[in-house]
Amino acid sequence: MTKYKSQGFANTFKNARKGMRLSLKSERNIRIHLFAAVLALTTGFFFHFSTVKFCILLLTIVMVISAEMMNSAIEFALDSVYHNKYSRMVGMAKDIAAGAVMVVTIVAVMIGALLFVPPFYRMFFG
Repeated sequence: MTKYKSQGFANTFKNARKGMRLSLKSERNIRIHLFAAVLALTTGFFFHFSTVKFCILLLTIVMVISAEMMNSAIEFALDSVYHNKYSRMVGMAKDIAAGAVMVVTIVAVMIGALLFVPPFYRMFFG
């Protein structure tokens, strides 16, 4: 049981959209990832990716942006609880969250290489 009033189904979407807007406004890295996503999707259309390749690409994009959003949420929550004061434990938690984003991004780059290098190779050398 919660002391907060149930917000209803429609309001959950409203709050989610608000969170996405806040992420785009406040986080430069999310805007960079979104730009890279648009570039990757456009390139995928150019190379006539199959449905499976597009699904892989979309899941990879969502994985990176979601990790970045979770990292931001962790940072905002910890800064709020600790009133922006330095704490070694808070610093460690933020570093771990940022490390998770880096791992996801490295895997995304590897997936991108597997998807995009062959068609680029064929275009220039084949």
